[in-house]
Amino acid sequence: MMEERILTMLPHLNEAQKRLFLASEAIAYGRGGISETERISGVSRTTIRKGIKEIKSGKKPNERIRNNGGGRKAIEIKHPNIEDEIRRLVDGSTYGDPERVLSYTTESLRKIEEELNKRNIKIGRTAIAKVLDSMDYSRQQNQKMQQVGTPHPDRNAQFEHINKTAAKYLEAGDPVISVDTKKKENIGNFANKGTEYRNKKDPRKVLDHDFPIKELGKISPYGVYNLNSNTGFVNVGTSHDTSEFAVESISRWWETVGKHTFLNKGKIYITCDSGGSNGYRVRMWKYQLQQFANRTSLEVEVSHFPRGTSKWNKVEHRLFCYISKNWQGKPLVDVQTAVDLIGSTKTATGLEVICVRDDTEYALAKKVSDEDFELINIVKIEPFVAWNYKILPAYIG
Repeated sequence: MMEERILTMLPHLNEAQKRLFLASEAIAYGRGGISETERISGVSRTTIRKGIKEIKSGKKPNERIRNNGGGRKAIEIKHPNIEDEIRRLVDGSTYGDPERVLSYTTESLRKIEEELNKRNIKIGRTAIAKVLDSMDYSRQQNQKMQQVGTPHPDRNAQFEHINKTAAKYLEAGDPVISVDTKKKENIGNFANKGTEYRNKKDPRKVLDHDFPIKELGKISPYGVYNLNSNTGFVNVGTSHDTSEFAVESISRWWETVGKHTFLNKGKIYITCDSGGSNGYRVRMWKYQLQQFANRTSLEVEVSHFPRGTSKWNKVEHRLFCYISKNWQGKPLVDVQTAVDLIGSTKTATGLEVICVRDDTEYALAKKVSDEDFELINIVKIEPFVAWNYKILPAYIG
């Protein structure tokens, strides 16, 4: 597709290459090619016509594009915060495999340009593409990443609700955390995806199979990502991934970090998936949150992402993907090794991670009685009451 080719190639070309490339696209398009190429690229038709003339003349263009120091000032000089502005715009539309650090966006350059212009930032689509490229964003082809079946009709509205609620909490200085359990990992000298630096011809020797070793077991890293400060907390469980374990992980974050960071704050906002140990239908999850609210005197507000949309959960692409990158190529030979590798995870943007070990045995299939469940002090939040609710401090039975 012409538009996809142009938007993909332009950030990688110098001025002369860009002119000739656009000219060749216009020629190949035929009638109306100059106008269409100008629309897509944002490059003037005068420049495109110049390129067509050069192609038809057969002359090699001058290697020097401008005199040294010539041309417009770099966009980063005119707008020092341009990356932050663009990131705010695309963050809500960012897709991605949570195991990858590279992000990508489905927002068109035209839409980003329009939004920036509304903020009095005059920048063209070509410059936006260059900034996105420097930020490790890129255009991507479709991937089979959606859930089976029709997406929930209220999905986008729930995203908007989560964004607005989080923004309100952040502006007030109240804690906002994104939580989830990272995929379970086998403990032992197993191959771990990725590579590491070692002496030549000295690869790390690992087992030739991936069958779990019962004596060593598995780990369930439960992550808490704090949006206020770009910090992570991981509770590495050696037992089962239950609702009791999930809320205990949140409680450990609060006791270790939260209450010392958010002094005199009376409420917290939690975003999480709609299934698993923190699922919106799980009675034990809500019961354990009530115990947490009672212990801390916090008003706990919760929002769940609709089914099939866990990749939008911040903990996935702001914490878990960096943990995976940090331990790539390193076998998790024991639990402490996993804890140390998680705790040493850092990024250039300032992410820091605290990691603790949790050897508590969490029983499966624990039930909440109807009497105890009825006593949970829950306030449902419109318009999607199944996904959004508050649990207020109260003393149960």
